Amino acid sequence: MMSPVSAPTQPLPQIAVAAGGLRISAEEFLRWEHQGIAEWVNGEVITVSVKEEHQKILQFLYDLLAPFVRLFNLGIIQLAPYAMRIRADGAVREPDLTFVLAANASRITPSALEGPADLVIEVVSDGSVVQDYDAKYIEYQNGGVREYWIIDPRQDRLRTSFFVLDAQNHYRAVPLGDDGVYRSTVLSEFWFKTDWLWQNPQPPVDDLLLEIGGELYLQRLVMRARERGMLAQ
Repeated sequence: MMSPVSAPTQPLPQIAVAAGGLRISAEEFLRWEHQGIAEWVNGEVITVSVKEEHQKILQFLYDLLAPFVRLFNLGIIQLAPYAMRIRADGAVREPDLTFVLAANASRITPSALEGPADLVIEVVSDGSVVQDYDAKYIEYQNGGVREYWIIDPRQDRLRTSFFVLDAQNHYRAVPLGDDGVYRSTVLSEFWFKTDWLWQNPQPPVDDLLLEIGGELYLQRLVMRARERGMLAQ
């Protein structure tokens, strides 16, 4: 996974962010080294605090997606914080998880993803509800993010929402199958059961990947091991 690199000439004050109301330029924001997730909207820095359940769900999704993406050379997947600026004059977001197809890898720069990711996943926090369901939905749709997942792990929700761009470049909600499975339109051959997200403990990722990828996934694993000299030819 490519890691964003930033080199500010003078770090911006962390205390100002905690107090709220820090106003800086987009360029200053992209140079700023900060802890946690922060975004730049209309000239102002917005920070989001997350709980353990948020991180647990996000890590599970990453652990499930990253090996699949890498094994099949589909593209580049990244966890927050890594900035995405869909438009030069728009907001700078730090989605929880982004995926960029290999064909669009030129959009990735050391400081930000300049242009839309092909897939964005947001895990809802108490403080991000309006942003994830409203503001980001509109931004991602209008900016050309082809597939958008909203994972809501709040105790009174436990809900997943999936959207894909249609021929008119509007988001269309994609319902789950009767088996509770979602099949991605961007990640070729990838699917998962949304119930896996809420299980405690969550099922072993290695077992799930074999279930998702089947024989082809196993063949790729063996081929990769042989390429690395871990198995005899």
